[in-house]
Amino acid sequence: MTGTPDAMPDPGQTREALRVHQPDLINRYDARLPGARAAILARLWGAINREPIPGIAERRAVGSDSLITFTDGARLIGAASAAAAFAIPPDDLHLTLSRPGGGETRHTDPAVLLRALALPVPVPAERIDRFAKELANSVANLALGRADQPFHPDGTPGLLAEWAGRPGALAALEQAVVDGHPLHPGCRTRSGMSTADVLAYGPEHHPAMTLPVYEVPADRWLSSGAGLAPRLPVHPWQAEHLLAEFGHLKLTGDRIAVAPLMSLRTLASLSDPSRHYKTSIGVQMTSAVRQVSPAAVHNGPRVGALLGQLGADQGLAVCPEPAAGCVVHDGTPLGSLAVALRRVPLPGPGEVWLPPAALTARNTDGRPVLVEAVTMGYGGHPVAFWRDLVNVVVPPLLMLLGRGVGLEAHGQNLLLRLAYGRPSGLGYRDFGGLRVHAGRLRRIGLEAPKLRGDLLTTDEDALRAKVVASAFATVLSELAATLAREYDTDPDSLWRMVAVRVDEAPDPLDRAALLEAPWRMKATTAMRLAADPLTDIWTDVPNPLEAPA
Repeated sequence: MTGTPDAMPDPGQTREALRVHQPDLINRYDARLPGARAAILARLWGAINREPIPGIAERRAVGSDSLITFTDGARLIGAASAAAAFAIPPDDLHLTLSRPGGGETRHTDPAVLLRALALPVPVPAERIDRFAKELANSVANLALGRADQPFHPDGTPGLLAEWAGRPGALAALEQAVVDGHPLHPGCRTRSGMSTADVLAYGPEHHPAMTLPVYEVPADRWLSSGAGLAPRLPVHPWQAEHLLAEFGHLKLTGDRIAVAPLMSLRTLASLSDPSRHYKTSIGVQMTSAVRQVSPAAVHNGPRVGALLGQLGADQGLAVCPEPAAGCVVHDGTPLGSLAVALRRVPLPGPGEVWLPPAALTARNTDGRPVLVEAVTMGYGGHPVAFWRDLVNVVVPPLLMLLGRGVGLEAHGQNLLLRLAYGRPSGLGYRDFGGLRVHAGRLRRIGLEAPKLRGDLLTTDEDALRAKVVASAFATVLSELAATLAREYDTDPDSLWRMVAVRVDEAPDPLDRAALLEAPWRMKATTAMRLAADPLTDIWTDVPNPLEAPA
């Protein structure tokens, strides 16, 4: 393809690329662009309203609007409803920026707005410019993804009915997740990919793909777990952009037919959909370049074994990473040329496995997938669906937390089993973001495995934050917001069901953190503007379980 490490096509450049690569998409792309721009603007507006972003002096409500005052006297005002987490904004969403002694400027473009804010030191101009380009790229790729969805005539079966019991269901449902991260304004940033690359490799475009397999000299190969033969499946983007530097890696001629999952760099084998390949790709998606680090190669089999042991009595289906491998160059293991093998469960009759993010994705009728689950499993009664969902999700997460593992249980890592629409099981995959507390493990008679990187922690607040921010402040909060929007359910009644299960948490400090204090949420925009964008920054958000003062 044509992408370079710095490629970030903006909406105009994306439109020009479509003239060459897929001209039949141009009209639909143009039609989807205002909504995509509004979706990214709403995510940015939400971050400005809740995150510790430099230069903000005051936040206050003015009627139905939110007014942000900056330290230089500038004011930004817009609908408070659009700043709410998981809001679905109108296509004509706008914010108004005014400066002392100057006029007002109406903004609909998040990249233009970010530059106009002129955030103060310590945010240098080049960092703002970089993030503005990421926002423009996110808008373009979101519009492109929304434009490239299949047409479904009236009466088309829903995704759950169509895929129930089929081995390829997980990949199909993940590819329905078009909008990406529900809070990150860089939800569709893919720095390094051209528009042609996005069309060829983005899961929302349903591409037919194969992974080329390279032979690696045995003395330049590092493997873990059960061991992998020195044969490296490589993402085709990575093969095009990196393999020329490594002439000692030879194509075998073998290719693995795969379907890309919602992370883009993890792909499911078509011949055996229970077999997933987590590959390295030098593309920044949301906030990070997605490599398989040497630490991940080392840790994956060990963490999978630990979780399998801790979660067995909770019915948690841990997706093991039985083996991983990477190329060694000049004595250094390379995260850029690595792969991890993962195993996932396959559905039984009437079942699907899907990540929670897929429940809020658009179904064939235009409504969220969870509506089909509520109809199929509960005759249209959303509270019964929520009750079973909470009973499946909350107890295992809090039991593992009490035992010493804080899962990063966000909408991509968690897996739900739906049986005829009913939540009936929980799974977990991808171990790179969780935290392990050796002290808690010792209390139940276990020693922490020897892990590399930042997975081990002695900080109980950091351990807890992983679960609170991902599972409670994001996954459950988004699903509750979706049910309230679709069915006009009372959010307080939904959260009371969660409180009952949280009150059963084995650790009293965990219970207190979830019931009596604000929840933490990752401040993704503040992180993008920080000197080290990969160091976690947290912000407090209202806790719906906290009793009124």
